[in-house]
Amino acid sequence: MKVRCIAVDDEPLALDLISKFIEQTSFLTLEAKFDNAIAALGFLNQKEIDLVFLDIQMPDLSGMELARILEGKQSPNKPRIIFTTAYNQFAIEGYKVDALDYLLKPFSYEEFLKASTKAFQYIKQSKDSKLDHGSTSHTGADFIFLKVEYQLVKVMLQNITHIEAYKDYVKVYLKDKDSPLLSLTSMKNMEDLLPQERFMRVHRSFIINLDHIDSVARNVVQIGGHQIAVSDNYKDNFQRFLSQWTG
Repeated sequence: MKVRCIAVDDEPLALDLISKFIEQTSFLTLEAKFDNAIAALGFLNQKEIDLVFLDIQMPDLSGMELARILEGKQSPNKPRIIFTTAYNQFAIEGYKVDALDYLLKPFSYEEFLKASTKAFQYIKQSKDSKLDHGSTSHTGADFIFLKVEYQLVKVMLQNITHIEAYKDYVKVYLKDKDSPLLSLTSMKNMEDLLPQERFMRVHRSFIINLDHIDSVARNVVQIGGHQIAVSDNYKDNFQRFLSQWTG
């Protein structure tokens, strides 16, 4: 698989360096490069791209503003972002717009390759999962990558018991850990990432792994020591699952 990329930076030397790094990386392909975010947005509205290497401080439309526009799109195929900037104060804000990584200028090819490899694994897993959703049987990846603090962590799907919304984060509960993983992402992103035949949203604040249900009573699901309510908005889907589960 090749990851389709664009580079966006208003500094000519930085743009040329990022473009060179992309071109010498076997699993990346450079589709275009832009010296301003407005032109990049126009291109992204016309062509499907997997990954954007994006500077933050740019005139007219900043990289952060472009990232917010992309994050607001409802398309499941919106590109992922790796920020490239000389300003480290944007790191936390970058993760709030679901950026995959953050390269602080000046960065080496080794640092670029490390971030790109994480992106490749994330994008490949996401595409594999989407392909599986369109099939009648589940033969997809057995793991996902989650952003935990400043790294991508590989998590086996079978170990996830349930997921809970927590402010701007989600708590991912695992059967082999006492404490949940805290990931800066949204419940909607988790729904898109997880295979629908194994995971179900039962509440605004909860997604459950159907394989880990211990019991159900009066629209309350028991998973280990946790009781999770099934809200009215999700009751119909859950009842359909229960009818199949009970035969």
